[in-house]
Amino acid sequence: MKARVPKLGNSAQNMNQMIRQAQKMQDQITELQDDIEARDFSATSGGGAVEVTLSGKKIIKSLNIKPEVVDPEDVEMLQDLIISAVNEAVNNIEATTESEMSKITGGVSIPGMF
Repeated sequence: MKARVPKLGNSAQNMNQMIRQAQKMQDQITELQDDIEARDFSATSGGGAVEVTLSGKKIIKSLNIKPEVVDPEDVEMLQDLIISAVNEAVNNIEATTESEMSKITGGVSIPGMF
């Protein structure tokens, strides 16, 4: 009785192909990360009274406040409008990143990437 030993030639080729595909995906992910970090994301609150622009790295680049919403008697409202606009811009960055990343990964979540 002879033992059957699987041939390794085909599986080695498959492994090399998987490694090449993984490297290609990693390159695409890196390219996407760089692209998103170079973009600007804007959001408004209070009907346009406050507008904030963040870089893809989530750094505030600009903040515009219409003079009519600056009320020394109601600083809290202005603070809320700023927080709301910043949070919306951050959410836009995260949603764009997730959407575009899923195009590369086919919807598979890669831990530690984002």
